[in-house]
Amino acid sequence: MFVAYVTVTILAAVFTGVAAVTYLIGHDYPKAQVDMKRLPRSWVPVLGTLLAAGSLGLLAGFAVPLLGTLAAAGLVLYFVGALVAHLRVGSRQLVGWAVFFATAVAALAVNLGYHSDAW
Repeated sequence: MFVAYVTVTILAAVFTGVAAVTYLIGHDYPKAQVDMKRLPRSWVPVLGTLLAAGSLGLLAGFAVPLLGTLAAAGLVLYFVGALVAHLRVGSRQLVGWAVFFATAVAALAVNLGYHSDAW
């Protein structure tokens, strides 16, 4: 279980970390996404910060397990919100969302599974 916990957590941290960087450096893709979802562009750095916090929280969870679990849960909620934003505008381009959401759910599952005896 330890190998799965470490692997999935690092994978989720890398995925969300890379996404956070694209949001925070002002890349065109996140801007196009918020435009498509009819959200204010001022949200781009906020969304990037949330992704960065989730990514760092997953990694901090190796030292403080509760932080990792809370970060994974936060990322799941973040991507549920992203789904709502997609559906609100009628977007059916959900492949990218599904990959990120599945990764966040997997990170939460392995966190809960690995640390279930600690709670």
